[in-house]
Amino acid sequence: MRKYLLISFLVFALLVVTGPNLQGAGFLIYEHGAAAMAMAGAFISVANNPSAVFHNPAGIAWLKGTQVSLGSTLITSQSNLELPHWPDPTYQSINQESQIFYPSTIYITRQLSDRIVAGFGFFSPYGLGTKWPKDYPLKYIAYEDDMKTFFFNPTLAYKVSDRFSIGFGVSFIQASIKFKLVQIAEIIPGVLEPDIPAQFEASGNSFGFNAGLLYQGDSFSFGLNWRSGFKIDFEGDITLDSSGVPAPFNAFVPHKGTARTSFKFPHILGAGISSKVTDRFLIAFDVNYILWSTYDAYTVNIDYQDPYPDPEPMVVPEDWKDSLTLRLGFEYKTSPNLALRWGVLYDQTPQPAEHMDPVLPDANRWALTAGFGYNRGNFALDISYQLELFGERTSPNRNIYYFPSLGMNLGEGTYSTTAHLIGISLGFVF
Repeated sequence: MRKYLLISFLVFALLVVTGPNLQGAGFLIYEHGAAAMAMAGAFISVANNPSAVFHNPAGIAWLKGTQVSLGSTLITSQSNLELPHWPDPTYQSINQESQIFYPSTIYITRQLSDRIVAGFGFFSPYGLGTKWPKDYPLKYIAYEDDMKTFFFNPTLAYKVSDRFSIGFGVSFIQASIKFKLVQIAEIIPGVLEPDIPAQFEASGNSFGFNAGLLYQGDSFSFGLNWRSGFKIDFEGDITLDSSGVPAPFNAFVPHKGTARTSFKFPHILGAGISSKVTDRFLIAFDVNYILWSTYDAYTVNIDYQDPYPDPEPMVVPEDWKDSLTLRLGFEYKTSPNLALRWGVLYDQTPQPAEHMDPVLPDANRWALTAGFGYNRGNFALDISYQLELFGERTSPNRNIYYFPSLGMNLGEGTYSTTAHLIGISLGFVF
């Protein structure tokens, strides 16, 4: 029985840190500022509002006075899992339960001199979660997870010349995870194997860096942006609900413990160009290269409360690949106070199909964006919408229902997802 619980907790801890299945490939959230979002995130060479703290810190060097941007993105999705080989037709098509997420941002910039501008950003570039029915077949992998990250990012930008600037920032990062699944306790194999709900909650923190440069010509701009990778050491509590285990056997099941693991987040490299075709019409194009290959493997350590022995540390392979995101954005100013924006992006998944599961059923995706910006005096309002269309993708789902004698994997399934995002930002100049 202890061997089975060890295996279950290995899968448990493995999945916890992989996070949600929305936004930038993997679990990156790239929607920071409604103006940038409406242009499909093609903002590295534009960087003309305080959200440049995230997109390209060199851009804040051109911002006058004190500027504040407050924003939030409403995110919802529809995900479906088809299990064509599952014997019960009730579970051959399963919809993920609806959730709404609203990662929010605060950006502030302050001009210190003609050439130096300081900035600060609060944002969440990794997060969201998934929630499946508690009784669906893959509940033994996971039925709910939630991951949050919070970045506190002071920055400083310097205008080297009238056309060229550089910027640099440091981030303090806080992260938390919460994860739920169901385990089977093989107390008497084949006779007494009750389900045991389990929950894991953990937190950790780290530091990261970002830097950028920006060249602004009369009709052409070019920018580079780098956001560093970092590692978070997660540690937290495991709780098992053994109320379904008959009283005489309850002592065979651990009730509490701790788990530790470390997870590497990727470096993000970006390059962008933009062109003012006319005084009113702007085209911007960005490329992001995300070094997800750092997520190759990690080690899980589990400690049960006495008298239960601790299992050996185990190494979990993932083998993610580096990925590309291509972004094309447009802005047309109908008047000095109103701008229309739209764009399209293609986001490549870094995740091998063999490592997909209900926690992170990632896939290549296309996104279409649109929005507008209105400014009057010292006030600005930006609204955006984004439609994300994920490609269908089939996974063995960790082979938990694979039967070699039958040559069949009952748990093999195909995932499809569509996401809707609505962004709003309010800007103030003092």
